[in-house]
Amino acid sequence: MTSPVRLALLGCGTVGSDVVRLLHEQSEDLAARIGAPLEIAGIAVRRIGRDRGDLPVDPALFTTDALGLIKRDDVDVVVEVVGGIEPARGWLVEALRAGKSVVTANKALLAEDGATLHDAAAEGGADLYYEASVAGAIPLLRPLRDSLHGDRITRVTGIVNGTTNFILSAMDATGAGFTEALEEATELGYAEADPTADVEGFDAAAKAAILASLAFHTRVTAADVHREGITEVTAADVASAKAMGCTIKLLCIAARGADAAGRETVNVRVHPAMIPLTHPLASVGDAFNAVFVEADAAGQLMFYGRGAGGAPTASAVLGDVVAVARNRLAGVHAASESAYADLPVRPMGEALTRYHISLDVADRPGVLAGVAGVFARHEVSIATVRQGPAGGDAELVIVTHVAPDAALAATVGELRGLDIVRSVTSVLRVEGGA
Repeated sequence: MTSPVRLALLGCGTVGSDVVRLLHEQSEDLAARIGAPLEIAGIAVRRIGRDRGDLPVDPALFTTDALGLIKRDDVDVVVEVVGGIEPARGWLVEALRAGKSVVTANKALLAEDGATLHDAAAEGGADLYYEASVAGAIPLLRPLRDSLHGDRITRVTGIVNGTTNFILSAMDATGAGFTEALEEATELGYAEADPTADVEGFDAAAKAAILASLAFHTRVTAADVHREGITEVTAADVASAKAMGCTIKLLCIAARGADAAGRETVNVRVHPAMIPLTHPLASVGDAFNAVFVEADAAGQLMFYGRGAGGAPTASAVLGDVVAVARNRLAGVHAASESAYADLPVRPMGEALTRYHISLDVADRPGVLAGVAGVFARHEVSIATVRQGPAGGDAELVIVTHVAPDAALAATVGELRGLDIVRSVTSVLRVEGGA
């Protein structure tokens, strides 16, 4: 055994505490895998006096001076599980420029300004690893970054937020509305007191940006991701999906393809969508995550598991710690990033998708012809039409063929203005089918 690899841990909440426990419980195995023991040099926290139960760590290691801890000469690797943009960005840039490898679970920072971190890593000759930032313990980012480096990934479709997947699964299983399902998720601890980041799609959008950046060798930020949440999904939508042999999931979709001018581009989006029950992602229930990858040579790949929680996330953090510690002992570091493709991001309006549209219409002759004329004017082809009574009106449920999202949205906009349409009661995209 050589001298210990010493870690500065930034944050000791749910994930940080589990990192400490796993370091303690698996110390001998980790040392054997690395070729040197791991030691905690210090733990930066906001409040030193906070009760942390029976955490197996010397209280003298706690400090409120995160920057001072990072700058210490005896620190080799910085592990950040604090989250947020600042002050985390400043801390990690300081560490990387000083040649200290960084392991982080900070999806928000990576999605907003990953470029700054990668540039700092290249400048300092240090490793930047972040497997825990997307999908918890699921080994996903390193396969995209390393294992599939010899292939051309064309599409990544995923369920990457456990809270929304639990809510939609509960709505599907019980027929409950969004509010009732969210209340259950909160009671069971799947949803935060303020669930906005989850239910409005911000969390999934950050992860989508990270996935797209790795898959397509292009810097993609959260601002490039089209984002919609699940708050407008109703029990009626879920029932309609069932009638079609579908289920509703909040999907992150990153696709590579040519635009109208023939240029290679990427499109990245997060929104609820109906998918057929035959799709591999349809059976992913509860708070689990799954990502479906499509590549030219490898074909279709599926990654599945627990996407959140202290222990799963800590597992991914420690996997990265082992990798960077081994690199450090070998005197090497991984390439900072692969962004050579630098593909432009295609706007949402050019994304190809299908719509499921529910309309309350006047119950009189000629309505269907009038509605069909709107679709024809926007060059949107109708795949199926289902008609049924809706009180004193009639209900039309229309599913389109694939078309540009802008044309589909314009079609819905014109439908809202027709005197024969009382209301557009629901609009959902349909993915994963012909």
